[in-house]
Amino acid sequence: MMTFYTCDKGYEVTDKWEANCWTSLEVPTSEEWNFLVSGLEVPESFLSDIEDADERPRRDEDDGWQLIVLRVPIRRNESRIDFTTVPLGIIIKDDVCVTICNYKTDMLDDFVVYTIRKKINVANHYELAMRLMLSASVWFLKYLKNINVQMMSFEAELQGSVHNDEILRLQRIENSLVYFVTSLKGNDVLFYRLVHSKIFKDSCDEELTEDVEIELKQAEETTSIYRNIIHSMSNSYSSVISNNINATMKTLTSINIILLLPTFFASLYGMNVKNYLEDNPYAFFIVIGMSVFVSLMLSLFFRRKDLL
Repeated sequence: MMTFYTCDKGYEVTDKWEANCWTSLEVPTSEEWNFLVSGLEVPESFLSDIEDADERPRRDEDDGWQLIVLRVPIRRNESRIDFTTVPLGIIIKDDVCVTICNYKTDMLDDFVVYTIRKKINVANHYELAMRLMLSASVWFLKYLKNINVQMMSFEAELQGSVHNDEILRLQRIENSLVYFVTSLKGNDVLFYRLVHSKIFKDSCDEELTEDVEIELKQAEETTSIYRNIIHSMSNSYSSVISNNINATMKTLTSINIILLLPTFFASLYGMNVKNYLEDNPYAFFIVIGMSVFVSLMLSLFFRRKDLL
């Protein structure tokens, strides 16, 4: 979907493209793709790069175009992963500013609403790029809060029952955090390249760049902490599962031994050999009594040894 925005105390939707407007594309169609290439003469090679879901954060220049790739977080409810990151392309030249993402994100809509609510007047396209980086860092933190809630919920569940399903759910969170760590590190490198370039340094105020740096560092540190916690939880509960299996095996082994001796007595006195009880009318009850007595003694012994 292609949307055109103009900024006057917040971004407002406009019907058609005009000079210095912000052109935002999410999951673009072939017609919208052609508009960028033919109408705005955006480098087609860069648009192809954005299609790669694994494209790393970077900044390039091509014939006056400022080409930026930023990693932004998205929610993806799949069996393998809950949260991941995708590339957001930012394309700037003179009176043209385009952002393109091949995935639907919560960030861009929220960013527009935020600028209207706060009545933010974005002075130029380079400031927009910096504010989008700030918004991406904020959304990393928002999703990290959701991940933290899941971690607390899993911890409560795992205290009562530990199964492979819970471990797999923790693995999904850990996978999300791996994507977050990698993307945030890439965004951090991109940020320092932008603030040390003359064109961005002259176009963005110092307070904005400080806000971006703070939010970016906080997102990096929080992700690193959560990743360490989830890794520790996974190891701990894997050990719990292993210990539970060992305890179950000990119990089953003890029960097997207890049942073995009555079988031994029944087999011994069921043989067609002299056993001194063949003429005793109470032989059956004597054998049963011996079996029960030995089984009880073994049960008490294993109970004291904490094997039952």
